Amino acid sequence: MSNWRHSGIVVREARLRDLDAIARLENESFETDRVSRRSLREFLRAAHRPVIAAIIDDELAGYALVSLRKTSRAVRIYSLAVDARFARRGVGRALLMACEAYARRHRRAALTLEVRYDNSSAIALYESSGFRQFGEHARYYADGATALRYEKSLIPASLRETGNNPPPEGVRPLRGASRPR
Repeated sequence: MSNWRHSGIVVREARLRDLDAIARLENESFETDRVSRRSLREFLRAAHRPVIAAIIDDELAGYALVSLRKTSRAVRIYSLAVDARFARRGVGRALLMACEAYARRHRRAALTLEVRYDNSSAIALYESSGFRQFGEHARYYADGATALRYEKSLIPASLRETGNNPPPEGVRPLRGASRPR
C-alpha cells in the first residue's frame, strides 16, 4: 500500500511503531469487544490482514483492520475506529476508500462489515458510502447487542451475475452440459 492524501489526511499502511497509538484508540473507541494488543500486533505483522492508518498532523486519527481470506470473494473490515478529536473530518470515509482500494487490488468482489445496531453515525457513513444491509447477528457483541451486517459490491451492476449472463471470461462451460432454454 502506498501513502496517499485525502483532504489533509495521510492514509498509509500502519507500522509496528504505530501499535501503542492504535491500541490506545481501540480502547478509547470500544467499551467491549476490543481487539487485544496482542491481536493488534498480529494484524500488523500479517500480510493478509493489513492495518490501514489515517494520519493528521503526525497523529493517528483513525485506523481500519481488514481481513483477506484466500478463498473469500470479499474483504472483511474487521474494525474501524476514528479518534474523537478528528471526528467529522472525513477520516472514516478516507479509511473506507483505502479498504475499497485494497479489496480492488486483490480482485475481491465486495467489502463486508458488522456494526452495532445503535451506532447511527457509523451506519450513516457506511450507507452513504454505498454499503447495504444484508443481514444481522443477534447477540453478536459481549453485551448482547445485535450486529447489522453490511456489504458493498465492488462489481458494477452491469456485470453482476443475474443468471442470464454469459460465463466470465476464461470460464468454459462443462462438457456435455446443456444450457437452459
